[in-house]
Amino acid sequence: DTAGQERFRSLIPSYIRDSTVAVVVYDITNVNSFQQTTKWIDDVRTERGSDVIIMLVGNKTDLADKRQITIEEGEQRAKELNVMFIETSAKTGYNVKQLFRRVAAALPGMERMQETSKEGMIDIKLDKPQEPQTTEGGCSC
Repeated sequence: DTAGQERFRSLIPSYIRDSTVAVVVYDITNVNSFQQTTKWIDDVRTERGSDVIIMLVGNKTDLADKRQITIEEGEQRAKELNVMFIETSAKTGYNVKQLFRRVAAALPGMERMQETSKEGMIDIKLDKPQEPQTTEGGCSC
């Protein structure tokens, strides 16, 4: 997390080099931060190629009255760059868990784990068992 500060730019390749996931976050109340996302995503792709999952995140949805970037603009940018997209509020926690769930679900091998867990499932019916039939004497034996 370099928060867009140029003085940390030289460190970026070392952070990206062994990464599996890149979460590129912009502030929905700041047009400049949104404009910089293309550059950050290009940097990730330059270092890692297509071997990385990229999630574009519009943050600060709690400041909707100050919004400068629409959700549609974020979705369009993500589509153009072929990355995942979500909006969040780190302050309120809105969609933060969903962000990590979606990233985890996109990790290599996760689809196989989901299939495996389904294969091991057994249907159990919780219907009330039938009463045993009794003979005339009242004994079911």
